[in-house]
Amino acid sequence: MTYLPTPLPWLRQGRLNAVPTLLVLAIAVLTAACGASRNAMPVDTANPDRFLYERGTAALKERKWLDAREYFRQVVDNYPQSPLRPDAKLGIGESYLGEKGAENLVLAANEFREFLTFYPLNLRADYAQYQLAMSHFMQMRAPDRDQTETKDAIAEFNAFFQRFPQSPLVPEVRLKWREARDRLSEASFRVGYHYFRIRWYPGAIDRFREILKEDPEFSGRDRVYFHLAESLVRADNKNTAEAVPYFQRLLDEFKTSEYVEEAQARLETLKNQ
Repeated sequence: MTYLPTPLPWLRQGRLNAVPTLLVLAIAVLTAACGASRNAMPVDTANPDRFLYERGTAALKERKWLDAREYFRQVVDNYPQSPLRPDAKLGIGESYLGEKGAENLVLAANEFREFLTFYPLNLRADYAQYQLAMSHFMQMRAPDRDQTETKDAIAEFNAFFQRFPQSPLVPEVRLKWREARDRLSEASFRVGYHYFRIRWYPGAIDRFREILKEDPEFSGRDRVYFHLAESLVRADNKNTAEAVPYFQRLLDEFKTSEYVEEAQARLETLKNQ
């Protein structure tokens, strides 16, 4: 008599679809095992926190944001007494900042804010404050759009100047602050210029004066001087005497402005009057 081999359970039950499922599971397990082996820490590592931190730093330089974040996260989560923990915390924030995107920049801000909460006296606290400001700076929108992130960036830059006036980062931070401040003033100028174009001069005058009061070092203040002076001349009450100093300031402070010739002609006419 000939005996046939006993069918496997899924064949006996007619469950042929189970074969590919089991194969997929087996492949997944093997893949995970290979990945774990590749990322496993050497057995003889004397300072595992430093090993992980250095791996994270290397990944950060190579712009491998996710890998860097995972290495730094292990230091933060598993080695609470490590002297490298604050730097690893900063590394997590830097990985989000480098990866960019609105969601990542929000996560970066959270990391830097937590760093300042947990390590306010750390030697790199000034850097954390700077990067917190930059997480908002990188989300600034065009002058004709909402300026919430611009205002948040300026607020964090101001906090930097207040907390770390002696930091070697001050010159670099000041450049970024000026760029953010210009963006906000430019947004205000466009509103005032709109009022100027539709000949609502009282609104234009108020807006231009506000810019000069809030940001007297605005890079584009030659435009503000000119349009404020013109608005004063064209207003119903004809404030020509008040307009003269703004034309003069334009000529004194901006020798190469596109408004110089027109301001000179206007000023001569007003003085003759």
